Amino acid sequence: MSEGIKIVTIGGGSSYTPELMEGFIKRYDELPIREIWLVDIEAGKEKLEIVGKMAQRMWDASPYDVKVHMTLDRREALKDADFVTTQFRVGQLNARVKDERIPAYYGMLGQETNGAGGMLKAFRTIPVILDIVEDMKELCPNAWLVNFTNPSGMVTEAIIRYGNWNRVIGLCNVPVMAMKTEPEMIGKEQGDLIYKFAGLNHFHWHKVADERGNDVTLQLIDKLFQEDNGLPKNIFDVPFFMDQVKAIGMIPCGYHRYYYREEEMLAHALEEYATIGTRAQQVKKTEEELFELYKDPNLDHKPQQLELRGGAYYSDAACETIAAIYANKDTQIVVSTINDGAVPDLPADCVVEVSAYVGAQGARNVAFGSLAPAERGWLQVMKNMELVTIEAAVTGDYCTALQAFTINPMVRSGQTAVNILNELLVAHKDYLPQFAETIARLEAEGVVVQDEIARDLK
Repeated sequence: MSEGIKIVTIGGGSSYTPELMEGFIKRYDELPIREIWLVDIEAGKEKLEIVGKMAQRMWDASPYDVKVHMTLDRREALKDADFVTTQFRVGQLNARVKDERIPAYYGMLGQETNGAGGMLKAFRTIPVILDIVEDMKELCPNAWLVNFTNPSGMVTEAIIRYGNWNRVIGLCNVPVMAMKTEPEMIGKEQGDLIYKFAGLNHFHWHKVADERGNDVTLQLIDKLFQEDNGLPKNIFDVPFFMDQVKAIGMIPCGYHRYYYREEEMLAHALEEYATIGTRAQQVKKTEEELFELYKDPNLDHKPQQLELRGGAYYSDAACETIAAIYANKDTQIVVSTINDGAVPDLPADCVVEVSAYVGAQGARNVAFGSLAPAERGWLQVMKNMELVTIEAAVTGDYCTALQAFTINPMVRSGQTAVNILNELLVAHKDYLPQFAETIARLEAEGVVVQDEIARDLK
């Protein structure tokens, strides 16, 4: 690597960027950054300029001389990059509103990474990430790609499986939140406990031991039912069934509520759909408020309101991963990476989310071992759903997309599922070139979006 590190962030106009800058500033002594490039597209130009100026103010308020560049030219930015981080949303928040409202119109769950909405997000995102990888092969072939773009596990799988790019690590803030909030519940400090995670992004479980190696998972489960459980802001807090979680003997991630308490989570989502609006509609208001704050020429630090976005501690995952690779630190981080036997219930060549030691060669996984039949069954269904979804995203094949909808536990199969798929494809036609022929056929057959709010969004 050249003297000083060049970092490129694609989706640089995101409201999360100040979180990332804070993490880099905090770690500058071990991560000597020379320049940061924030990249976005024309539709995100205004936000990029607002957040880019604030990012520069954050660095100017620090002791470090780091230049923040802003550009709409991805290739210009990628030239000779050392690390590339991705945090973009194809179609911006309006696309997420459609992902949530169109299934909800039909009485099904629409969510950012789960169910029909999560699959459509993958359909839009995967072709873009594969284009980015092709540019990286040409312009920065030795760079590491650190992905935070959702659905993070599927995007990371696509990068490796279809992009043939192995210098990639997928990240999520959910495990970080668990490891930050749980220790004090049993009178411990962060770093005292030994964690082992296994599963998929937004579908993992973890076990915990104390510093002497004694399992304290059940002790923590008791506390999680009594106290603030560190749930991300974007997940409605329906309690798990305590006896079920104790019988599992592992702590489920927050997103398991969509599967263990599907009835209640769906009812809550439909209530919001009918009243205050879906989560994406609520986030749009939070984001508007954030960007008003970011415009303040005196603001040179991350505002506390950013934690309301649901992405708290993102920088701890992303920045620590980059620092661990750069300095060969062998830091234990929960990552999406090639399984390589860590979870023997899944193929060795697929991507899983597990605890790993991260250093100059990337992630070296901590073996977790086989799961019990119920969890193994869930995991195998979810992984194969991901693989079919990714294949549909790459090929644009309608029947493969329908297969993904059929196998997804959050989508009831039948004519209604077909209606949802068809409307989502038509609603997102500007971002689904691989499905162009299918969408033209659906429009000729008279398929239109039934939900008025989703229909009116650009």
